[in-house]
Amino acid sequence: MVATNTRRKQSAGCAERPLLTVSRHPTPPHRRTQVDVDTKVVEDAPTIDTSPCALLAIDVSKTYGDAPALNPVSLRVETGDRVALIGHNGSGKTTFLKMSAGLLDPSSGEVSINGNKAGSLGARADVSYISDQPTFYDDLSVWEHLEYVARLHGVDEWEQLAADLLAHLGLYDRADELPNRFSRGLKQKAAIAIGFIRPFDVLLVDEPFVGLDAAGKEALLTLLQQASDEGATVIVATHELSFVHTVKRIVALRDGQLVHDGPATGVNVDALVRNEDPAGEHDGEGK
Repeated sequence: MVATNTRRKQSAGCAERPLLTVSRHPTPPHRRTQVDVDTKVVEDAPTIDTSPCALLAIDVSKTYGDAPALNPVSLRVETGDRVALIGHNGSGKTTFLKMSAGLLDPSSGEVSINGNKAGSLGARADVSYISDQPTFYDDLSVWEHLEYVARLHGVDEWEQLAADLLAHLGLYDRADELPNRFSRGLKQKAAIAIGFIRPFDVLLVDEPFVGLDAAGKEALLTLLQQASDEGATVIVATHELSFVHTVKRIVALRDGQLVHDGPATGVNVDALVRNEDPAGEHDGEGK
């Protein structure tokens, strides 16, 4: 468990909060609009509420040439929601997360974060994105990456937070090493630490469990839970059942189509993750 030291909110005049407080504007979660469980393309869904929320996607799509990577998807995620985004490779998960983080322009539609267009300064200030293929500066150590990101976002007392994150993830003794020389799993741990060193309201994470050992997975699960406990909105693209079984909402993509959006309760999560019909036995029911 990460040490419970404190740091201040990034906006002036705010009271001290727990060390890994990650939501700068905590708001009680709102009720979600949910769609009946089905593995067919979600059609005739209720008209989506377009008022500002943590993440709002309206008919967002992405096409590369003549090849659609993501067909029009509309999705509303409220503040404090904890969502598992699942689907096979090439289903559109990464495309959706990158557009939500403002790293990729949609071909049509729009994504907004807390009412700000994805990619705008306001949206970028509120979103932390952890990629499944992290990149690092060639000449910066893990510690220097953390310092750079922390100072960029005005994090007070970042040294203690950085030390706690690295210790929690098992990287403390490798803080002075270059992450580009790490194994896949160690690179992922470094990316996770960098993603959590900065303040955020919305956390977008793409396949973070891939390459992690058992201890690394447990450490990440703890961080994700703490982010949720602090009121952050957490959206994780993953097949890791240890995380999927902790969410209340599952969104599934298949071949660029939204095929499921609804509560995890009553769904055979294991079957849905395996890209099978979830309407059968519920031995893998979500909690």
